[in-house]
This record gives sequence, C-alpha cells and structure tokens, in this order.
Amino acid sequence: MTNIKITGSGCYIPTVKVTNLEFAEHLFLKENGDKMPMNNETIARKFKEITGIEERRYVEDDLNTSHIATFAAEKAILDSKVDPETLDYIIVAHNFGDVKHKAIQSDTVPSLAVRVKHHLKIKNPKCVAYDVLFGCPGWIEGVIQAQAFIKAGMAKKCLIIGAETLSRVVDLHDRDSMIYADGAGATVIEAVENTSTDEQSGILSHNSASFTYEEAKYLYFGKSYNNEHCENVRYLKMNGRKIYEFALTNVPLAMKECLDASGEDISKLKKIIIHQANEKMDEAIVERFYKLYEAEMPHDVMPMSIRTLGNSSVATIPTLYDLIVKQDFPDHNFDTGDLIMFASVGAGMNINAIVYKI
Repeated sequence: MTNIKITGSGCYIPTVKVTNLEFAEHLFLKENGDKMPMNNETIARKFKEITGIEERRYVEDDLNTSHIATFAAEKAILDSKVDPETLDYIIVAHNFGDVKHKAIQSDTVPSLAVRVKHHLKIKNPKCVAYDVLFGCPGWIEGVIQAQAFIKAGMAKKCLIIGAETLSRVVDLHDRDSMIYADGAGATVIEAVENTSTDEQSGILSHNSASFTYEEAKYLYFGKSYNNEHCENVRYLKMNGRKIYEFALTNVPLAMKECLDASGEDISKLKKIIIHQANEKMDEAIVERFYKLYEAEMPHDVMPMSIRTLGNSSVATIPTLYDLIVKQDFPDHNFDTGDLIMFASVGAGMNINAIVYKI
C-alpha cells in the first residue's frame, strides 16, 4: 500500500524574544486616531487574558522570509534524508513576501519558492517552485496540493514550507499588532510504500473551503491608526470580532467533515494541531468540534505554542508539528499509529483541515 507521509520536518524560530512588557512605551490608538482610554499595562493584561500570548519571536534585522524559509527547509531535507535534487516541487506558503527591515514594500519577484530553491543550490529544472497565498492555512493547503500531485503521478517528493515575518507589516499603533510573530516551518512529503501492514497511514483525508461573499475583508491591508502617517502605506489589519464569530461557526464543521471523510472515530484522535491566533478562540473551536460528536474534549488534545511564539501565520502549524516530533515541546509527543488533525482558518476567509496518521 502506498501512503503519502511526512518524512522529514524542520523549523526556524527567530532568536529575538519580545515580551508583552516591551509594548509599554507604544502609543496605541483607536481606529479614528484617538488615544486608547486605558493605559498600556491594562491593554497588555487584557491582551494576555484573551489571547494567552506572553511573548513572541521577531526575525533578526538582516533576515527575510525567504531566508528563514530556507533554514527550515534545510532541516526538513536533512531530517528526511532525501537528495534535494530529487524534489519534484517546492511550495512556499506566505502572505507578504520578503519585506526588508524598515522597508515599506513587499518583494515577491522572483517568488519565495524560487529564492528558496536558489538558496538550496538545487540545479534540477524539473523541481518546480511556486508560492501559495492562502492566508494562515497556506501550509496545509500546500500539503493538500502536494498530495494531489503525488496521487496523480506528477510527483514523488515535495517540500512544503510555511514562512512569515509579520513583524514587518504591522501597525505599531494598533494593539492587534501584539498578536503577530515571525517564524518558518517545513516538511518533506513523499509517497511511501507500506510493507509491514495493510493499514493506511499518512494523509487520510482533507477538507478546504473559501468564504468570500461577506468574509473576504475580515483581514485586510489598511492605513495606520496614526493619522500623521502616510495613508498610502498599508499595514495588516483585522476585524477580530467577525473573525472570532466566523471561526466558531465554521471551523468545527469543517473539522468534522474532514474527520468523517477519514472514516476514523473521534475517540482515536490524539492531537489537534490547530492554527493559533487566540488561545480562547482555539479552545472554543475544539470544544465545539467535540460537541458535534457529543464527546468531551480531552485536556491534552490541543498543544499550544501561542503563549511563547505568538501567531506566526503559515509557520505556526509546521513549527509546532516539528517541535513535537523532535520532542522539543513539553508534555506532548507522537507515536507510530497516532491519529492527528491539522486545522486552520485565516485571511480569505479560508478554512482547511487534514486527518493524518503518524
């Protein structure tokens, strides 16, 4: 039996730690430019209570998204023991390209996947490199695409990367900027012959959806809340309340559709590796997911990295997966045969999920 599996993983966690205390001197403003009525200490305290974030990581000034994507890719390739020249696809999920330190423009020509392939010194022209722009669920979507290529006979080995430097595109006058972080995670996906058992493993099912009728601009690029800044310079903005309501309504249903398609029982699900932008939101999503089966949510089913790593968008899930695989994430582990789920929601609004057996 041929299974499509993750055969190697790697991540890059930036070295610059930014705690909530370091926002004490920021001038936080309302959308209309007025000063926030509460002081920064209160803002930081309420922020932690809602999101769970205590600190986040920012990329070093001399690095860009394509650099840290390459670092994660090198680790994944080494872990998988594949010859990089035999890779059929390099798929890089991101949202803003390379944004140099203190720059106001995004650089996406050539694509980040092309830059990563160049940095890896891969000469094979049949190794196709392209980018995926799918919001925070981008890495999962890249894995789904890689699986499709492999199942269609178009590929045997694919490298999928999620990398982002959100610290370069946030408005420092917007308190939502405290959510965002930088990082990169990568995986090698391969067709693997299972000779020891007839039981299927690897990717068992997947589910994707794009809600764009009313939801397209829940995350968007907008001007700074500081009216003295140039209105043509744009920053990452979000409608937090709309996103929260959307996620709680739609993500559990998408997860259920994915699990049902796998044919597996929810009692067998060991871990849910979910995109992390808000700890309370994620807990509510997973609780609702279990309630759809009239089941109780296990206390250890959802590993949370958001408290120390923040929201690194497309990098969140592959980074957390790699940390658990490498036993670098306390109190959580994977064993052969474990059933896990990847799930994400983000700009679009896009939702996706994968059921995967280790």
